[in-house]
Amino acid sequence: MLKYEELQVGQELQPLVKETVTKVQLVKYAGASGDFNPLHTDDQFAQSIGMPGVIAHGMLVMGFLGEYVNSLAGVTALVTNLQMRFGSITRPGDQITCTAVIRNLYEEDGKRFASLELNAQKDAEKVVGSGKAILQFF
Repeated sequence: MLKYEELQVGQELQPLVKETVTKVQLVKYAGASGDFNPLHTDDQFAQSIGMPGVIAHGMLVMGFLGEYVNSLAGVTALVTNLQMRFGSITRPGDQITCTAVIRNLYEEDGKRFASLELNAQKDAEKVVGSGKAILQFF
């Protein structure tokens, strides 16, 4: 649980390591999201358009970052802003690690905030998503 008083600019927060992405997960996400683009569920189709096989929905990765930020906020803060840019593709077999660094701590109108820089990576050099989040502390 994060406590505003204990945070420091530049501090790296505890990462979230997701389970390895699977084809079954992609099919389940297609059902949950309504995005049945065969690029995400059919290897043969994906290969026919030049991909090595199916790829994960970009919004699945955003969901990973959203889960991570909400777990950081816990019961001590509220996520007031979440932005993400897509990077490299995510494929079945990839394990995604979500990380955050405190970029700014500030007060505004009597409320305390932490600005976070976010990354979702499948290895040290392959960022699949990056972004920012703002936590408002209670």
